[in-house]
Amino acid sequence: MERKEKETQSLGMPWEAEYGYAQAVRVGDTVWLSGQLGHDDTGKLAEGMEAQMRQTYANARKLLEAYGMTMDDVVEEVLYVLDTQAAFGARKKLGREVYSDPMQVASTLIEVVGLAIPGELVEIKIVARR
Repeated sequence: MERKEKETQSLGMPWEAEYGYAQAVRVGDTVWLSGQLGHDDTGKLAEGMEAQMRQTYANARKLLEAYGMTMDDVVEEVLYVLDTQAAFGARKKLGREVYSDPMQVASTLIEVVGLAIPGELVEIKIVARR
C-alpha cells in the first residue's frame, strides 16, 4: 500500500513554531484544520465573540483555499468556547454566512474553562473533504 504524502499550511503566526504544529494538514482528499482563532494577519484578536468567530471562519477559509477547497467542503466543525450562549447566538447568525447550507455540516459546541491565548473566546477545529 502506497503511503499518502502530507501537505501542510501555515498562517505565519509565532505560536506555530513555539508550540510546534501545522495549521492545516491534507492527506488525500481530506483536510484537518487545527483549532483556528479569531486573529488577523498580525496575530491581534478581534473584540467580542461574534467578531472573533467571524475572523476564525475567515482564517479557516484562507487555509482551505490554499488546497482549492471552500467552506462547502467542510464536513465537521468543533467549536470550543468560553461562553456557550454567546457562541450559540454568534454561530446561529454566522452559520448561514459561512456555509451555503449549514445543515450539511456536523457541528459540536463545547464550553471550556480556558483557551490557549489570553483574550481568546472561541477556537474552531475543522475537517473538510472533497
